[in-house]
Amino acid sequence: MDSGLLRSEGGVVSQMPTNFVWPKEYLVDAQGELQAPVVDLDGFLRGDEEATQCAAKLIREACLNHGFFQVINHGVDSCLIREAHHQMDTFFKLPIHRKLSVHKTPASMWGYSGAHAHRFSSKLPWKETLSFPYHDNTSEHVVTNYFKSTIGEDLEQAGVIFQKYCDGMKQLGLKLTELLAISLGVDRLHFRELFSDGCSIMRCNNYPSCQQPNLTLGTGPHCDPTSITILHQDLVGGLDVFADNQWKTVPPRLD
Repeated sequence: MDSGLLRSEGGVVSQMPTNFVWPKEYLVDAQGELQAPVVDLDGFLRGDEEATQCAAKLIREACLNHGFFQVINHGVDSCLIREAHHQMDTFFKLPIHRKLSVHKTPASMWGYSGAHAHRFSSKLPWKETLSFPYHDNTSEHVVTNYFKSTIGEDLEQAGVIFQKYCDGMKQLGLKLTELLAISLGVDRLHFRELFSDGCSIMRCNNYPSCQQPNLTLGTGPHCDPTSITILHQDLVGGLDVFADNQWKTVPPRLD
């Protein structure tokens, strides 16, 4: 949404603005479910060599085909994930003037964006986004400080939760680099050493209710520019992956 649309109650409008309408060639229904492997990380995390090789094989097959797989028993606390979702909802329910006070500028990667309207004027996605940086290269809590200093002291607790969430996802990402290395037949620490001091982008997406969903997209077709994307869906669904020359849906999982 642009700021004007967000000022309308709940982002609900009777007529879809033309800059949110996508050409028909983009509005293609998914053709069934993606048969993405579900990789159980429990054995790998316990040091079970047979389970590790099995997980690496599943990841290799997924990467050769479409690059997407799901993981379970990943070691990130489910209560922490739920709390992160709660804090995300808290932010997006703020008055529009609060969210716009941290709006993302063309020169920055961080902040609040309504439909990427700061970058594009047409084919706008029906979503709003909050992006912020994460790294653990210093003793400073980067995420906590970002929320406190940039968004407001009343949301410092959200920063604390997201700091812990990012810490957990960083460790999960490093574990996945080990499995990727094993799947490629190189030393398991080969990629971990490259990414251990890397920086990450944490992005929270909110998709408000839409009266004419057949005319627009929450997020358009794209390839992520990052090395690894770890995505946690809510139970609404809507994620599609392009595989075998067609779009296929990915059902969300509770775990």
